[in-house]
Amino acid sequence: MIIIKSKKEIDFIRESAKIVAETLQLVKRYAEVGKTTLELDKIAEDYILSNDAIPAFKGYSQAGSISFPGTICSSVNEEVVHGIPSNRVLKDGDVLSIDVGVEKNGYFGDAALTVAIGTISDEKAKLMEATEKSLYIGIEQAKKNNRIGDISAAIEDYIISKGFSIVKDLCGHGVGKYLHEDPQIPNFGRKNSGAKIKNGMTIAIEPMINIGTDEVEIASDGWTVITKDKKASAHFEHTVAIINDYPEILSVS
Repeated sequence: MIIIKSKKEIDFIRESAKIVAETLQLVKRYAEVGKTTLELDKIAEDYILSNDAIPAFKGYSQAGSISFPGTICSSVNEEVVHGIPSNRVLKDGDVLSIDVGVEKNGYFGDAALTVAIGTISDEKAKLMEATEKSLYIGIEQAKKNNRIGDISAAIEDYIISKGFSIVKDLCGHGVGKYLHEDPQIPNFGRKNSGAKIKNGMTIAIEPMINIGTDEVEIASDGWTVITKDKKASAHFEHTVAIINDYPEILSVS
């Protein structure tokens, strides 16, 4: 069931999403050669708590899974999403996906970005550029009377034109009263398919794009999603509300 939000509810989601955006920019500033992902996690958690908010990912569990131990998802190189913060030291040439969720006043915001650590290869730079661009192309389609498939198809068309592959086992989602709501938002699909987009919908659009194969697997920690061919992946995400017929990005500082 897709939950349509009131203006007041969207304002609460906007507040949570703003903290997400600020946290991402703070962590991005400190993401450099020699830092551990656990150090970045501590920076994020301290900032979220200082804003009287709750890290939405910490302690989160899916059916049959162990609780996620971190505040952020920190996914390096071939790690697509859900990387657990650890003592792993970031190295020159890495790409790091940072995913942050926040709950405040009972409402959630969710966003992600990928950053270059030191000097990265041209191929990784093109991957990051294409993934971020595909997010905004998808967001443009999130307008009243379009359908979810219009978002999906726009992302797919662009990414295929750039020669990269789309992770099909994972997708975007509704967000707001819960961290994950309906509808699911794949990053591939057919135009004019899926649920109709309406004012008051709040959704998280998040392309996850790989250099090589689209196939992924779960690491032994039960959370980290990695590419089967161990080639790099990138991930960008925004929380978006449909207001006055058009998309508005809420996860901005």
